[in-house]
Amino acid sequence: MFNKTQPLTQVICARKFFTTPKLISDELVVHRDTNDNNPEVPFQFTEANMMRIAAIIQNYPKGAQRAAVSFAIDIAQRQMGWVPISAMHKIAELLSMPRMRVYEWATFYTMTRRRFRGKFHVKVCKTTPCMLRGSDIILQTVEEATNCTVGGLSEDKMFGLDVVECQGACVNAPVMVVNDDYYEDLNVCDVYNIIQTLKCGGIPPWGPQSGRASCEPHCGQMSLLEMPPPPGFMMQDALIGSEVSKPPKPKSK
Repeated sequence: MFNKTQPLTQVICARKFFTTPKLISDELVVHRDTNDNNPEVPFQFTEANMMRIAAIIQNYPKGAQRAAVSFAIDIAQRQMGWVPISAMHKIAELLSMPRMRVYEWATFYTMTRRRFRGKFHVKVCKTTPCMLRGSDIILQTVEEATNCTVGGLSEDKMFGLDVVECQGACVNAPVMVVNDDYYEDLNVCDVYNIIQTLKCGGIPPWGPQSGRASCEPHCGQMSLLEMPPPPGFMMQDALIGSEVSKPPKPKSK
């Protein structure tokens, strides 16, 4: 306990400080130069992509072109498959903004791939709804099917595997995303079929794999079973002008 007669300097010096260990997630905010990802590696947008960026910039007032940074990063990623540091520098130059602002965007949003993640980037959701529906088994199956561990690449560089947080399709858990395509309501057989189709050069049908449409209940559609009433249904007669014909009443069954 603190002794009132003890000098304050001794109390301060006796205070303990703690530091946290290095986390795997440091990759999200730390850049390390490599042979294929350093400022000296040249990067140029294709002519078509430059036209796309120019068109997007026109959507914003003069002097506010930095608002197009998210679009520019996405275009760079679709051109390269990932976003190297030299692409970030090119974006900062085109949008007349500090490089740090581009770094901030690229490190905050996890959909930005800052290293090569294979031809098919597989992301398995591990948030609570998916976990309760067996995402650990789905992840293990993906590792076996792609011969790839989490955070790594397959030997043929075809697949990269990562675990991610909520993908926004919780009602269709478990979910995995391959590049831009969502695969939902997964089981072990579904995963093997999807990966094998990709290996053979095909694109498997995306969406729920259970046969249901969108996110309707497994037992079938439970709402919106009838045609909705026409415009003006139940409107007061006084609100309907003389030029406007009164809408027909729906037929009773």
